[in-house]
Amino acid sequence: MEFKNTLCEKSDGIATIILNRPTTLNAMDADTVLELMARFEDAEKDENVRAIVITGAGEKAFCVGLDLRIMKDISSVKALDVTRLGQKLTLVIEELGKPVIAAINGYALGGGLELAMACDIRVASETARVGQPEVNVGLLPGWGGTQRLPRLVGKGIAKELIFTGKMIDAKTAEKIGLVNIVVPPEKLKATVEELAKEIMNKSPIAIKLAKELINNSIEADQRTGLIQEAQAFGVLSSTEDFREGVSAFLEKRKPAYKGR
Repeated sequence: MEFKNTLCEKSDGIATIILNRPTTLNAMDADTVLELMARFEDAEKDENVRAIVITGAGEKAFCVGLDLRIMKDISSVKALDVTRLGQKLTLVIEELGKPVIAAINGYALGGGLELAMACDIRVASETARVGQPEVNVGLLPGWGGTQRLPRLVGKGIAKELIFTGKMIDAKTAEKIGLVNIVVPPEKLKATVEELAKEIMNKSPIAIKLAKELINNSIEADQRTGLIQEAQAFGVLSSTEDFREGVSAFLEKRKPAYKGR
């Protein structure tokens, strides 16, 4: 695939995927979505990558969502295809076997916020602004916003944000649980890298299984979830990482996990 709208930088076990359409505030079209899916799939297959970060080029925007120019005079069938493609991207991110952190460096609107919500953790700059403004043009969130937003902030706040289409600042987003951490713009990159490295110091298998269990906890009843949790616990007890973790604890040293 020829990559025109995204970049990927790999360093010290972290793959940083960058939406690179700053002149459009990193708005996404179908080609950009396909590029992002390819970037994430490559990062998942790369054994040297232990954590993934997604961010936007420039200082103004993480991503302002779908490029509305492609929606002008679009047929309902094509609109459905666009929606399903965006949903597929968010599912790829959500189901990825590695931790994904969104570094929100500016506007995260519409599909941009939906992209961030599919990530495991969201870190935002103090200058970030987030929202689901689709109703302002007669649409609704179509890349998972009506499903993930209420799961993160509750139905009442989700309805307020979606019904009004308003933007909120980073501190408000942190207060309602939409983002995990808010930092000054100049500290965003370092904070995200520090967080990624902290997670990378843990067993990749444990992180992968924990992510699956947490994601499934929304859908499964508690008893089923507990059974799955116990099974995952049993699987982990037979791994090299578990034996290394116990040995390191007893020997009072830092463990060296290998994902086996």
